[in-house]
Amino acid sequence: MDVLDLYRSAGALHEGRFLLASGRHSPMFLQSTTVLQHPHLAERIGRAMAEKVRAEGLTPAFVIGPAMGGVTLAYEVARHLGVRALFAEKDGAGGMRVREAFDIARGEPFLAVEDVVTTGGSVLKAVDAARKRGGTPLAVACIVDRRQTPAPLGGLPLLSLAHLYFETYAPDDVPAWLAERPLQEI
Repeated sequence: MDVLDLYRSAGALHEGRFLLASGRHSPMFLQSTTVLQHPHLAERIGRAMAEKVRAEGLTPAFVIGPAMGGVTLAYEVARHLGVRALFAEKDGAGGMRVREAFDIARGEPFLAVEDVVTTGGSVLKAVDAARKRGGTPLAVACIVDRRQTPAPLGGLPLLSLAHLYFETYAPDDVPAWLAERPLQEI
């Protein structure tokens, strides 16, 4: 499966000037909700990620994703792995929490998922939230790794379906060619 072709065909690969969650500016943006809103596409992506996890020999007891974007993805990957799907939500203090209704046994192995990893901040907050409840992270999996060089994330293996690097810029370091474009908050 060519993930980038899937994003293009769904109209989910955008060019312009975008303000990312990290506060950085980007000339491109991948809108995963445009893709994941279609059950048949979410199912294909979830299956491909589950196959990648199995190929690595990982056996998580549950899959967790950061709300809101990681909820559908966590569900689809978990469904294909035959395990539970959880989510972490903002805690109001800059981190994330896992609801008490989600049971996590001490030492229970888990996989964290994210649609697009740029800095990994959101998914690592979800990992920390599950760790605080007793879970043991095995890896992080994503649809697209946007970092310049694929590498582990927060000391965990990062499994991705695609790698697409494009430069991002601090707000005070945006090049003139990009500064000419209107800024779109996402």
